Amino acid sequence: MGRVVMRYPGAPGTVAQAAWEAEVPLRGDESGLAALVGAGGVCVLSGAGISTDSGIPDYRGPSSAARRHAPMTYDAFVADPDARHRYWARSHVGWPQIERARPNEAHGAVAALQRTGLVTDVITQNVDGLHQAAGARDVVELHGALARVVCLACAVTHDRAEIQDRLAVVNRDFDAEVSALRSTQVNPDGDAELPPGLVERFTMIACPACGEGPLKPDVVFFGESVPRPRVATCFERVARARALLVLGSSLAVMSGLRFARAAARAGTPVAIVTTGPSRGDDLATVRLVSPLGEALPGLVRALRA
Repeated sequence: MGRVVMRYPGAPGTVAQAAWEAEVPLRGDESGLAALVGAGGVCVLSGAGISTDSGIPDYRGPSSAARRHAPMTYDAFVADPDARHRYWARSHVGWPQIERARPNEAHGAVAALQRTGLVTDVITQNVDGLHQAAGARDVVELHGALARVVCLACAVTHDRAEIQDRLAVVNRDFDAEVSALRSTQVNPDGDAELPPGLVERFTMIACPACGEGPLKPDVVFFGESVPRPRVATCFERVARARALLVLGSSLAVMSGLRFARAAARAGTPVAIVTTGPSRGDDLATVRLVSPLGEALPGLVRALRA
């Protein structure tokens, strides 16, 4: 295969560019990716990088730089009422941006490849629901979905829109103060950066079903285990795939990396397309450094030609 096309996101010809490119192996090119996907039987594993063009920042890429707070952990959410209150205040503010987000060209390309039968399965580490909104079917949401809320007391699941409406009723003054802010930075897990004093004026609600709680978004927090049946389903889909295509994920955490490792152990080709280094780079048969909004529509066009 030829050399991969490197697309450094900063100013060209700098020392920073050379150092950045040195972190990423040169392996394959766009024609190699097209040959791999064109053979069919592809399982897609997507990460936060596929949703950045939809206005949702990622965890470790350039769009995450403005984040001031560490992501919520499961232990803190469950054990610390103050941490839980802060999370819900910020999530209440951040949710509308997540809800308004629309699929971008990369999501559309994955759905198109699935419709042609070349992509057989889609696993996403994202919690934004954008693959489904683009038309992808039977998507495994490895880390859950922000559009659902579960009560930790009675286990009843609620639609996030219903919870958001109830929160709006009891937080009119809080929402008015938020509206007066110049801007709010929304993080990939849907929570917004807010001044501590404003967080204290937020009011949380009880579970509409049992009157207790606490309520938790139906997502896997940092430090929380993905449900075993869901993990087993993902391993099954990777095992039956002819190739694994990793999109927009640094594979920095084991939650996603384990599937790339399983594919490599089985001799299944692994292709990785991201805009920066990946922890699975040594596993990749094809490794492209490219914005997904360019690479995936281009891949669809190449396969239609």
